[in-house]
Amino acid sequence: MSKIISHKELKVFQLSFEAAMQIFEISKSFPSEEKYSLTDQIRRSSRSVSGTIAEAWRKRRYEKSFVAKLSDSEGEAAETQVWLDYSFACKYINEEIYNELYAKYDHILAMLVKMIFNPKQWTLSKK
Repeated sequence: MSKIISHKELKVFQLSFEAAMQIFEISKSFPSEEKYSLTDQIRRSSRSVSGTIAEAWRKRRYEKSFVAKLSDSEGEAAETQVWLDYSFACKYINEEIYNELYAKYDHILAMLVKMIFNPKQWTLSKK
């Protein structure tokens, strides 16, 4: 395994960025009355997942800060799943898109939890 230099090299970052961009594109078709509620919320939480992963990466000198930021990212990913639930229930997205994105966020959550439970593998703590 080669050494990861940037947060952009993390598979969890790449997947969360890709998922947020997919949500951005899909949410363009949401009704205009959702602009200041569902559309803004799902875009904000989905983008926050990758943004907070980047923050965690820069705080990896401090294991507790690293884990706290990853936990924040985990919370944003779970929140995004709730907004996906609403999007599907309101019939703004079809079942195929819902299932694809929900599964993507399940995978992101699994990767984040693995990192949270194994922080020493990722942090710069002194041996």
